[in-house]
Amino acid sequence: MYAITGITGKVGGIAASTLLDAGRDVRAVLRDPAKADAWKERGANVAFANFQSAEALTDAFKGAAGVFIMLPPMFDPDPHFTEARAIIANVRAALEAAKPAKVVCLSTIGADAEPVNLLSQLGLMESALGSLPIPVAFLRAGWFIDNAAWDVQPARLTGVIPSFLQPLDRAVPMVSTVDVGRTAAALLREDWTGQRIVNLEGPRRVSPDDIAAAFARLLGKPVRAASVARGEWEELFRAQGMTNPTPRMRMLDGFNEGWIDFGTETIKGTIELEDALRALVA
Repeated sequence: MYAITGITGKVGGIAASTLLDAGRDVRAVLRDPAKADAWKERGANVAFANFQSAEALTDAFKGAAGVFIMLPPMFDPDPHFTEARAIIANVRAALEAAKPAKVVCLSTIGADAEPVNLLSQLGLMESALGSLPIPVAFLRAGWFIDNAAWDVQPARLTGVIPSFLQPLDRAVPMVSTVDVGRTAAALLREDWTGQRIVNLEGPRRVSPDDIAAAFARLLGKPVRAASVARGEWEELFRAQGMTNPTPRMRMLDGFNEGWIDFGTETIKGTIELEDALRALVA
């Protein structure tokens, strides 16, 4: 049996569906009882837990052949990543107590970057779970192509998609959440000892100009990318409700300046950019 956190999201949902389709037993780790029936109908059993309770997580992880861990997204953390540190401590305590056969943890490109940025939260997760006395794999995924969901409406309405990734013709590692979920499911079915780091990106690297060109083909109209000036970021992010935009800004700096990248060999997903965007447009 494989215990899956984040199952109501894209990556966790795809991982769980992939395992169920392969005839594997899945335990859906949920916070909201209202979302249980859909997974029960798929054949999964259900455990209720949230990341604020190490005890509930322990119960959810007990007896598992593998556990998939996905840190809840925190886009506006305080400067000390207090919430992330508390969640990570609970996850580690639960895994130590439950002793599943293995753990696959969704991490990210840039988890090992030295400058502090938004992705440093996943670096904290890797540091905390890497010393567990059970096999752990950190799945470091590239920038999610699915982030372009925010670009669908401006592409349709104005033909211009704003980009914080710059320069516009610079390609960076991106990947579809479908590839991430499928890879997580595959890792859960593998055996290894100690700690693994798996770097995952899509079939080819992607630039903002590439995204705009793909939208143009899908929408049948001209679409271009336009840079959002670095000097405008903080005011814009604060207007969106962020109280501490610095980590997000530094993450974007990391991609733009090249210090967030894969330093070692990657494995490639199969979902092409246009196919991933087609699903978003639909």
